[in-house]
Amino acid sequence: MKHLFGQEWDIIPAGGATGEAFFATNDNEKLFLKRNSSPFLAVLSAEGIVPKLIWTKRMENGDVITAQQCVNGREFKPKDMAEERAATLLKKIHESLPLLKMLKRMGKAPTFPAHMLEDVNSSLDDELKSKIVVQSSLDFLEKEIGNITCDEWAVCHGDVNHNNWLLTDTDDLYLIDWDGATIADPALDLGLLLYWYIPRNEWARWLAMYGRELSENLEIRMKWYVIAHTLTSIQWHKDKERFEEMQHWLDYLTKIEINFSV
Repeated sequence: MKHLFGQEWDIIPAGGATGEAFFATNDNEKLFLKRNSSPFLAVLSAEGIVPKLIWTKRMENGDVITAQQCVNGREFKPKDMAEERAATLLKKIHESLPLLKMLKRMGKAPTFPAHMLEDVNSSLDDELKSKIVVQSSLDFLEKEIGNITCDEWAVCHGDVNHNNWLLTDTDDLYLIDWDGATIADPALDLGLLLYWYIPRNEWARWLAMYGRELSENLEIRMKWYVIAHTLTSIQWHKDKERFEEMQHWLDYLTKIEINFSV
């Protein structure tokens, strides 16, 4: 990475699980570098959803390095997720035809509920499947899968955690970390955001800012995706031996509602 720049540049790791991201700094100039980013990044940049893409370079070994504008700002706080600008940006993402066309060009197919349920069942180990709350969750997913119908497909981020929302000093809002992007029912993103951050009695208000009514059908779809996502997260944390986080999400399943009624 160092040989891309002159000696006056400092290159430091940006952290993260993959170790593929770096900061390059030179006096007042700062870039965010990433190795082998998805070509999806260019469309995200053009749509104003992530900080501006400055350049892309292909290395002799086949690696592709991207450099993005490094902006000053802060991560969203949990309370910020209730604001209209979060709803507005998510709506923009879900309605973006350029994003949808690019993922299709990259070979992405829609994530159907049946595929997701199959993945959940195959990923969970026997120890987790023996837990009552996991059994109840799987029963709910099986019972309701026929009601999880969707006649619209959108690009979904898949991890709308507040840490992935960046508010700049110039008041621009970005949603970053698109490695898990998928084509799916918008209820996937909506459910995660509402369940994680918005009190139930505020759901209708938040969805009105997004441009949608809170219907019974949307509510059951959101709950279904949240439970499926949570089960996947539980197994992921266990595989990483992050047992405290695993237990947190097991407890969260119970809090959603023990009988999973809507």
